[in-house]
Amino acid sequence: MSIKMVNVGIAVRDLEATIAFFTDLGLRVLGRDTVSGDWADTAVGLDGNHAKIAVLSTPEDDGQLELFEYIHPDAIATRPTLPHEIGMHRVSFQVDDIDESLAIAARHGCYPLRGVANYQDVYKLTYLRGPSGILVMLAQDLSATPQ
Repeated sequence: MSIKMVNVGIAVRDLEATIAFFTDLGLRVLGRDTVSGDWADTAVGLDGNHAKIAVLSTPEDDGQLELFEYIHPDAIATRPTLPHEIGMHRVSFQVDDIDESLAIAARHGCYPLRGVANYQDVYKLTYLRGPSGILVMLAQDLSATPQ
């Protein structure tokens, strides 16, 4: 039996704002759609399921996010996940320049939870809250950075 990771799905409050955040960081939109109908109800397990979706990919096509904004049923606001809570945790990206990536995130009102850490001179990394409270980790591989 083979298995392949396809994407990570994230429900968001504002699809357009979330797309803008992730595309500014370097992802690209592969496609958009509005989904509903019996097949969507069955697949997701919600009656009257109706959502706007967008699939984004890294430039190298090595990872995808499926973002969805519910039209029906009404989205349920929850408090953002904390780093030590059980459940879906975060989405992580390796970036070439963490300072540039953080400047882009700041233009969207998104800032590190506590700053940028240096892990054994191998990675500079940080967690930040993206749109809809999504926990995002950004990491810069210091071994790939010219000194």
